Amino acid sequence: YELPPNGQGFAALQMLNILQQVNLAQWPRDSAQVFHYMIESKRLAFEDLARYYADPDYADLPLQGLLSEQYARERFALIDPDRAAADYHPGEPQLEGEGDTTYLTVADDDGMMVSLIQSNYRGMGSGLVPDGMGFMLQDRGELFSLQPGHPNVYAPGKRPFHTIIPAFLMKDGEPVMSFGLMGGSMQPQGHVQILVNIIDYGMDIQQAGDAARFMHEGGRQPTGVDEDGLGTVYVEPGVSAATVEGLRARGHRVEVDASGVPFGGYQAIAVDPASGVYAGATEMRKDGTVTAY
Repeated sequence: YELPPNGQGFAALQMLNILQQVNLAQWPRDSAQVFHYMIESKRLAFEDLARYYADPDYADLPLQGLLSEQYARERFALIDPDRAAADYHPGEPQLEGEGDTTYLTVADDDGMMVSLIQSNYRGMGSGLVPDGMGFMLQDRGELFSLQPGHPNVYAPGKRPFHTIIPAFLMKDGEPVMSFGLMGGSMQPQGHVQILVNIIDYGMDIQQAGDAARFMHEGGRQPTGVDEDGLGTVYVEPGVSAATVEGLRARGHRVEVDASGVPFGGYQAIAVDPASGVYAGATEMRKDGTVTAY
């Protein structure tokens, strides 16, 4: 489960739907082929993010269409397995009838789990503190579009697009993991990479968070300020040179970056359905801890 628009949680679900069309586990987890498919699925999903994601009280969002199996197959068919596309465009799903971020997850002995993320956005947010309340108001109105007619254009009382998306992993109708990852547009990308690590490669929740990541930046944006269509793939130093060269051979623009790129800050709690025992995970990229009580 992910939060619906006006956030970007649906991008993670779209990416997973697209990736379901191929058996990633036939290649090594950190191979160029696996990274290639995940990068291209991100690019496809973010084209739709820029086109459709806005406050659903003000725009007709084709949410069911975006998550349909048929639409995932159509989008996957656009991916060349051997080369990055120069550009993608938003799809046309069927429309139905209608650094300033903190992540926290908590679970209790009754099986209740909470996945929560909070962000002021820019530094101190709006800089406004309600009288007597002691907390700062956020300034995420910055993520409205200023383009007339854009679905995410600003309007009185309207919620802007935002990036913060706490998540749950379910199995057979029961929660098995509460997790989240800080880092702007890295969030849905990080969710997908972590879930691929767990589901396709059998990693535990700590290994899944520690594994080297990539982040793709570029393409159309929900603010209406679009970037280069091909974009840039930033990879952590833990990604092998063979994978980097394999991605470049497929036409991706790749930079190896050890600092300055928000590869995320992941925290998670998972439960063993058989025993009811909890396990927690945190990671070295951000301040974080696991505490039992």
